[in-house]
Amino acid sequence: MPGSELRPQPQARAYEPVPPEELGRVKEVIGGISKQVMERLGVSISVDEQNSAVIVEPLTPQGSANVLKAKDIVRALVIGFQQSDVTELFDDDVILVVVDVASALEDKENHVRRVLGRIIGEGGRAKRAIEEMVGVKIAVNDGRGLVGIIGDYERAMIARHGIEMLVEGKMHGTVYKRLEAMMRELKRRESTELWYK
Repeated sequence: MPGSELRPQPQARAYEPVPPEELGRVKEVIGGISKQVMERLGVSISVDEQNSAVIVEPLTPQGSANVLKAKDIVRALVIGFQQSDVTELFDDDVILVVVDVASALEDKENHVRRVLGRIIGEGGRAKRAIEEMVGVKIAVNDGRGLVGIIGDYERAMIARHGIEMLVEGKMHGTVYKRLEAMMRELKRRESTELWYK
């Protein structure tokens, strides 16, 4: 039937809740990326203002497989990533990892704020150091106590380990040394894999 491939497939619909105070910003950013998401992933993204959520629906049978990828893109935007960082998620090898600092600290507001401050560092230095050392993008959402990481699987897991160490109260220097050791090991493995290919 003509045009049937562009009808939403409701059985694979996904919702991403958005705090009401962030809905305007998210709606604006979604508007800037929705066409690209539709073309590349075969899904539609719409904002449900009444329920303060973003709805992701496949437009084609192939789009059903991409609903979770599109939901990650939406979640990254909600966390606060720039649109240019979020487009990296179109790559199948790139993932979004979210560390819920608020839950880890049992939502003690002052403690969450202090730990997020440690993750960001003075003038953003700690966050930038981890991004550069590991090769990932990091966004911190103070309002929800979330830290998002975009990168390939190995690097995202290494960055997550570093963030979790900071949440546990480890010193920045200790965290950086651990991340450097993990990156050396990863690079050694990657070069060995290339050698044997």
